[in-house]
Amino acid sequence: MKRFHVHVNVDQLDSSIRFYTTLFGAAPSVIKPDYAKWMLDDPRINFAISEHDRQLGVDHLGLQADDAAELAAIGARLQAADAVALAEKGTTCCYAHSDKFWAEDPQGIRWESFHTHGEATSYAAAPDKTGAACCGPAPAAKPVASCGPNANCC
Repeated sequence: MKRFHVHVNVDQLDSSIRFYTTLFGAAPSVIKPDYAKWMLDDPRINFAISEHDRQLGVDHLGLQADDAAELAAIGARLQAADAVALAEKGTTCCYAHSDKFWAEDPQGIRWESFHTHGEATSYAAAPDKTGAACCGPAPAAKPVASCGPNANCC
């Protein structure tokens, strides 16, 4: 069974941990100096926050597979949609060793599909040849829509 994943970039880890601990009614299952993660069953979610030099807010959404076969099925669907931006085997990211498929939806929302197969002692491995060290490829540059005075904006 898959678990929904949300990763949020924050600027004050301690206050964010307090907020989300209160919201979820549960302490994080992982706390590091720059990262915290809640593995909740109600709702079934892997919710992570980190304090790094990235744009604040939702960094990416994802699906955490329970095993390699489930990840392969997700990857096959993403490949059929010609949506795989990066496939990673044995990567280190967010204090875990994982295999991943990164994709981006038509709105530019980044999706991480992954299967974790062990803990890591560091947030990320050394940067690869593209300069990426963790959390997939950089988001594609998209024009920002304007919300003018006559627009129906949320």
